[in-house]
Amino acid sequence: MKKMLLSFLIMTHFTVLSQKENKEAVIPIPKPQSFITSHQGTFNGKTIKYKATAKESYLKNQKGDSVASIWSVAYTQDGINSSLKRPVTFVFNGGPGSASVWLHMGLFGPKIVKVDSDAKKDDGAAPYDLRTNQYGLLDLTDLVFVDPVGTGYSRVVGKGKEKDYWGLNEDAKSIAQFMRQWITENKRWFSPKYIAGESFGTTRAAAVAKELEGGGQNMALNGLILISQALDYDGSTSIHNNITSYVTYLPSMAATAWYHKKAGEGKDLEGFIAECRKFTYEVYTPALYKGSLLTENEKNSIAEKLSYFIGLDKDYILRSDLRILMHRFQKQLLADKGLSIGRLDGRFMGDEADKLSENPHLGDAASYQISSAYTAALNHYYASVLKVVMDRPYLTSNRKIGSKWRWRTVPDGSYWEPTPVNVSRALGETMRRNTDMKVLVASGYYDLITPFFDAEYTFSRNGIVKERVTMTYYEAGHMMYTHEPDLIKISKDIRSFLTNE
Repeated sequence: MKKMLLSFLIMTHFTVLSQKENKEAVIPIPKPQSFITSHQGTFNGKTIKYKATAKESYLKNQKGDSVASIWSVAYTQDGINSSLKRPVTFVFNGGPGSASVWLHMGLFGPKIVKVDSDAKKDDGAAPYDLRTNQYGLLDLTDLVFVDPVGTGYSRVVGKGKEKDYWGLNEDAKSIAQFMRQWITENKRWFSPKYIAGESFGTTRAAAVAKELEGGGQNMALNGLILISQALDYDGSTSIHNNITSYVTYLPSMAATAWYHKKAGEGKDLEGFIAECRKFTYEVYTPALYKGSLLTENEKNSIAEKLSYFIGLDKDYILRSDLRILMHRFQKQLLADKGLSIGRLDGRFMGDEADKLSENPHLGDAASYQISSAYTAALNHYYASVLKVVMDRPYLTSNRKIGSKWRWRTVPDGSYWEPTPVNVSRALGETMRRNTDMKVLVASGYYDLITPFFDAEYTFSRNGIVKERVTMTYYEAGHMMYTHEPDLIKISKDIRSFLTNE
């Protein structure tokens, strides 16, 4: 009797578990949302009628199950006989964990938010200044703003798992899948295709360009627009013992010191930078590799020159062993004024209570002084112009993603030692397989996250075809378009890139 009872209980237990598992496995997938509106705008003096399609697109796994929802906003021109020759540009930001709000509301979108061009004022509280983007590119190209899984309104659905999307390779596969799906649904396989990415978005762009070559559906891109490139993280990671970073950050420090009138008195910016480049290549780099083999006279000479370029006290530079970490530079440059400078953009300044901390303890002034305006602008624009109504908040950033991100580039079970992220070699190989693909690299002189000299260092190596690379520079930082003169300039530079002029 006891055995029969035990058997009954075990069967009942597994039946309940089975029912529970089945119940979890058949969670209903909500119907994808779509909001379509019609608009008209003037871009580069040309009046364009266009359609805005803000929608969720479901990605499916190999079994045909919907597993992820990608949110995108597409602007496509109306009233043309054939879209075969009209370019389409896919746009995303970086992070990982950032939605496309920055490039959407700052550079490419038909409406953009205005913040202080001179980086002197905080964005404050609402209301903000949302205006027509007269420098927009809709006369030249359709635009598709893409939010990767976990950002914006994008999320996993059904049986989908976040781990299948939160990684370098996983992310590239999902974006490539979305692009092929969008191109197929909109019958745009003959259209010229571009990607515009910013920061980690440039890492993603290079990875996606490679991913698009495989999968049984080779999609060749016409070009990449890399804004504040981050292809080789050696050059954009300011930590002890990373000699590459001491080299790549120095000219940006010099440019920023010049901007704040701490160095280069009487010199023009580009001339001063050229002087620093020469010193970096010919003197500073060899000295870093000599290390403790330097004589005291050599150390003193280099410290004096570093002080001349970056505006810090010679004794401080000597105590730093000729190696200045970026977060210390942020805190030290304007220490006499009790201010720290921004990381995304060295023009920004923050007044912090703790004047002696090693790094800015409030965070990045270049971020917190504009982020409220961008977040409010996008939400207002979605509701009032695109008529978007969703049941959840739009995540402009998701910090949870970064802590769970998978940088591993080889399958589990394969031997792998962690190394700095580097997709530059992949870009070089893709350019050699796709001989029509060209690249625009846009760098800000005061970008203290992804320094302009790192772009030069990266693109002079790694098998990249330099004849098809255009380098452009701006007197602002990571998001150079927040500076009005550079918004105009980068728009013109991208326009020239797209038209081969």
